[in-house]
Amino acid sequence: MKYWLFLLTIALSGFALPAFSHGTDLKYRLVEAMQIQAAYDSGEPMKNARVTVYSPQDSETPWLTGNTDENGYFLFVPDRSLVGNWDIKVRQSGHGKITTIPISDRIESVNTPQQWSSQGVYSPLQKAVMAIMGVWGFIGTALYFSGKKRTKTNART
Repeated sequence: MKYWLFLLTIALSGFALPAFSHGTDLKYRLVEAMQIQAAYDSGEPMKNARVTVYSPQDSETPWLTGNTDENGYFLFVPDRSLVGNWDIKVRQSGHGKITTIPISDRIESVNTPQQWSSQGVYSPLQKAVMAIMGVWGFIGTALYFSGKKRTKTNART
């Protein structure tokens, strides 16, 4: 009876699929973003420079703060309902600059942000394999516990 289990295990091992430790879910949406690049006069990018973004409604309180990447780039998505001049300040080691980016009230429907979208997390094949492995685990656990019960030998003679 135990041989069929061994033979089934050997037969199924020929159909090995790649194993994944965690499932993932990627979401995306199309947005209209602003990208700036900060560089010194020599052309060298301002790596990790401090970026402060001010909305048109409040030029005193930062709307967003962050740092440039290794190439001096910083990307953000402005609130399109806040029409006017957005001030962006970049500073690093005593060097810096402020620039103004105008955002108009003319927003075309094609460029409006879309809702978050995502693709299915698991394919039908992955779901089937997971279901089979779950059933297989239950069967293995049941077979383990249904085996002969061990008895203690009594030391009295």
